[in-house]
Amino acid sequence: MEHHASKAGAPRAGAPKAGPVTRRRGSESGTGPVLGRALQILGAFSADRPEMTLSELSRRSGLPVSTVHRMLGELLAWGALERGDDGSYRVGLRLWELGSLAPRGQGLRERALPFLEDLSQITRENVQLAVREGSEVVFVERIAASGAVPVLTRVGGRFALTATGVGLALLAHAPAEVQDQVLAGPFARYTPRTVGDPRELRRMLAEARTNGYAVSDRQVTMDALSVAAPVHGGDGAVIAAVSLVVRHGSASPHALARLVCTSARAISRAMVPRPAHT
Repeated sequence: MEHHASKAGAPRAGAPKAGPVTRRRGSESGTGPVLGRALQILGAFSADRPEMTLSELSRRSGLPVSTVHRMLGELLAWGALERGDDGSYRVGLRLWELGSLAPRGQGLRERALPFLEDLSQITRENVQLAVREGSEVVFVERIAASGAVPVLTRVGGRFALTATGVGLALLAHAPAEVQDQVLAGPFARYTPRTVGDPRELRRMLAEARTNGYAVSDRQVTMDALSVAAPVHGGDGAVIAAVSLVVRHGSASPHALARLVCTSARAISRAMVPRPAHT
């Protein structure tokens, strides 16, 4: 996502004229630059680096240590960041609270959760719910049963559309321009079986549309098989995908597909607005 600072110095209608304003290059007095720097600091955190020191934040964000140090106070005071006993910084609960309000994740998750829990109890496998954000998958819910095959995904995590079951299900129903952009590459590779041939991927997407479900066979890890089906919104458009991830060889994709498609249809029905009673 790109963030553009608003034009500084534009007078409001009826406002008194002011003299010329001179801004130093790199000044943090404007809202835009300050916001951009704050987002750079927050964007430095990742799943593999959830906690960092001041110097690490400076290096990962590309900002001077003095700038990061100056802004950390504001971020800590607001709750965007927290500081551990060892002096390192981590994402604060205030950001989690804010992120949970995202309508695409919150409303979808609340309506889908009962059906995801049912699917998890029936299968004792990994159940996942995801949406498409641009050319990536964002996971909004995951239920991991004890003893299920380990997976690399996490709630809030992103993954390539072309490798995961939910990603393939979402890409199969994405606009043509999105498909063309994604299939132009480059392709993330996770295992020797990760598909990176655009022609093969187009065949898989067509198959997913025909069958009503998508299959990712050992594309993310060599011991996992994923079967996913699309979830439709009230207007019929695909808004999410639900998947089962099992140990490779433990079940056939066709047998898993029946369960996944049933859950996807139930969630789709739950997403249809109910008429108000008078």
